[in-house]
Amino acid sequence: MEMERIAACDENGKAIGVRSRDEIHRTGLWHETFHCWIVEMTDEAPLIHLQLRSSDKKDFPGLLDISAAGHILAHETVEDGVREIVEELGIEVGFDELIPLGIIKDRLTVQNFIDNERCHVFLYKTEEGLDNKYEFQKEEVAGMFKFDFLEFIELSSGHVAHIESRGEISAAGKLLRRQIGLSDLVPHEPAYLKEVVDRIQKALLIHR
Repeated sequence: MEMERIAACDENGKAIGVRSRDEIHRTGLWHETFHCWIVEMTDEAPLIHLQLRSSDKKDFPGLLDISAAGHILAHETVEDGVREIVEELGIEVGFDELIPLGIIKDRLTVQNFIDNERCHVFLYKTEEGLDNKYEFQKEEVAGMFKFDFLEFIELSSGHVAHIESRGEISAAGKLLRRQIGLSDLVPHEPAYLKEVVDRIQKALLIHR
C-alpha cells in the first residue's frame, strides 16, 4: 500500500508533483481524495451508512468513517474514485449514480501522520436496502452501521453526546448494535463534518 503514487498539490489544487503515499502523509502535502457517503431512504428516516474500519488498518483502526473513501492515485481521475465503493463494499455503483457535493477540505493530524485532503465528496442516495448486497473487503472494512441521518447531524454538531445505531451489517456475521459518540468516529475536522452534513441535507431536501 505504501508504494501507491499520489499527485501532490497545493491547497488550491495546483499540481506540484507525484509522491509516495508515505511521503504525502509524513510531510502533510495536500492531495485529492474520493469520499462517498451512502444514505438509505426509508419510510421512517433517512439512514446514513458509516463504515467500521478493520482492526487491522494502520490508520484509525476500529473507528467509524465515511461509507467508502480513498486516495485518487496519480494516474486516475476523480471518476475513477468510484472503484473504492466496489473494492471496499462489493457493490456496483456507477459514477453517474452519485450526487456531487463539491470539494471540501479536511485536515487530520495524529503524531507523525499529517493528512491534508481536498476531498471530492459524493452522495449515493438509495431506496434499496444494501444489507444483503455488501461484500466487505475484510482487510479494510469490518462492517457497516446505519444511523438516523438527522440524529447524526445532532451528533456531528455537538448537540447530543451519543446516538444509537438503527441497523448493522458485520463482515463476521455478528450483531454490532451500539451507541456511539464523536470519539468513535475518525477525527475529521469539525468544519469538514459540518459542511458534509449540510450539503447532504440540502441534496436530500430535508428540513429540520
